Amino acid sequence: MKLVITMSRRFGTGASVIANELSKRLDIPVYDKAYIEQKLGEHEYETEADAIRKLAEKPCIILGRCASDILKDRMNVLNIYVCAAKEDRIHRIMKLENLSYDAAKERVEKTDEQRAAYYYEHTGKTWGDVNDYHMILDTSELGVDHCADILMQYFERLEYI
Repeated sequence: MKLVITMSRRFGTGASVIANELSKRLDIPVYDKAYIEQKLGEHEYETEADAIRKLAEKPCIILGRCASDILKDRMNVLNIYVCAAKEDRIHRIMKLENLSYDAAKERVEKTDEQRAAYYYEHTGKTWGDVNDYHMILDTSELGVDHCADILMQYFERLEYI
C-alpha cells in the first residue's frame, strides 16, 4: 500500500484516536504537529510543507498542518475530514482533560478558531470545505470506535490494502 492519508479535524472529534488505530492496523506512522515541528527544530526541513512532502514519500497518516492542500495533486493521497457535533466535542474534552463545561467549550471554540485561521493563512481556503476532502467522517453519528473499521473496509474494497 502506497496510500498517504491526511486527516483534518475539528478539535475534540477523536481523530487522533482514529489515526492511531489506523496506524496500528496498516503498520504506518502518524505524523502530527509536534512531530513536524520537532523535525523543523532539528533543521531537517526548511518549511512544514517541505516536511510534509518528504514524509508523504512513504505511506503514512498526517494529522492537520494543511497536508490535504499541500498534497492535493498526488494520486495516492486520501483526504479525510473528521467532524462531530459541538456538544459532543465539548463533553469529550471535558472528560479527556478534566475540565468544566465552560472551560471545555472555550477550549473547543478557541482551538477551532486557531485551526481555521491557520488553514486560511496557509491555503487561502475555508477550513472544512467539503470540496477539499474525499471523505468526511462524523464521529457523533458514526462513533469514534467505528471510524477505523469503516476506513479499513473502504481501503479493502478499493484494494488500497
